[in-house]
Amino acid sequence: MSEQSSIIDDLPGDLMIWVLIVSELLVFGAGLLAFLGMRAMDPAGFAAEQAQLNRVAGAANTIVLVTSGYCAARAVNAAAYSLRNMRLWLAGAMAFGIVFLVVKGYEYAEKARVGISIDTSDFFTFYYLLTGFHALHVVAGLIIFALLMRWGTPRNLEAGAGFWHMVDLVWVLLFPIIYLVH
Repeated sequence: MSEQSSIIDDLPGDLMIWVLIVSELLVFGAGLLAFLGMRAMDPAGFAAEQAQLNRVAGAANTIVLVTSGYCAARAVNAAAYSLRNMRLWLAGAMAFGIVFLVVKGYEYAEKARVGISIDTSDFFTFYYLLTGFHALHVVAGLIIFALLMRWGTPRNLEAGAGFWHMVDLVWVLLFPIIYLVH
């Protein structure tokens, strides 16, 4: 029992953030499995619709979000020695998160201009649900970071960065599965 207690005590942040992270990963995993199941039933239709996605924007967003995750990790490291540097790195993470949302908004607007919406097809239903749910998590992460800019402690910052890294991980899975893999 004491060994198990030690493992929980060694987790960065609070145990509840890890419960949240694991539950969110399970939700996204279920969505991706459903997407893959539907794609298996109509591979040609999904490939044709996938070809309408802006892969350059998706790839750019991958770079942007991973860079944001790097900034979040640097903020955690900086928290031990400089509140000012921690805030600068958090501001960088937030700026890249905002860029991600702007690019995603551009993609959505691009689809809307040609009449593609959530009810266009099964592919686009999944595209909008999965990427939209992810974008909401980016917004949540930005709110968390904004709160941490003012009231951040090293432990809370680790929890917030853990959430942000989960958001990164989900995008690193969403991008190839939705945009690239046939």
